[in-house]
Amino acid sequence: MTNKIVLTYLFYLPLALGLTLYVARTLFRNARVFMLDIFKGKEDIALATNRLFEVGFYLLNVGYALLILKVDADHSDVFNSDQHVVETLASKLGGFALYLGGMLFLNLYLFFRGRRKSRQNMTPPTVPVVAAPAR
Repeated sequence: MTNKIVLTYLFYLPLALGLTLYVARTLFRNARVFMLDIFKGKEDIALATNRLFEVGFYLLNVGYALLILKVDADHSDVFNSDQHVVETLASKLGGFALYLGGMLFLNLYLFFRGRRKSRQNMTPPTVPVVAAPAR
């Protein structure tokens, strides 16, 4: 039974970490454009902020992947089957993928919100219209 649990860990960890790496690289490579827009072309602050978001993304997601690592082997007779190993992996990776997707959309929401706020601050002041004097 212990060998099957270790086998589950050996499959889960690289898959969860690889999925995190893929999503983070994709998100933050493309987020560079949003950051440059939000920070009005100030590349140094845009890239630094993007990098900080990326590090936070890694910490949250790797931390969560490790937090849910534990395999419940209370039913030792059931966990002896290969089917249970596959089902456990599917359940853990599926749940983690849903969580990662949620984190991805949360980051996209933050990028779009920052972009909208940045554009609101860029609107030129309105010039009051003065009516011509009556003759």
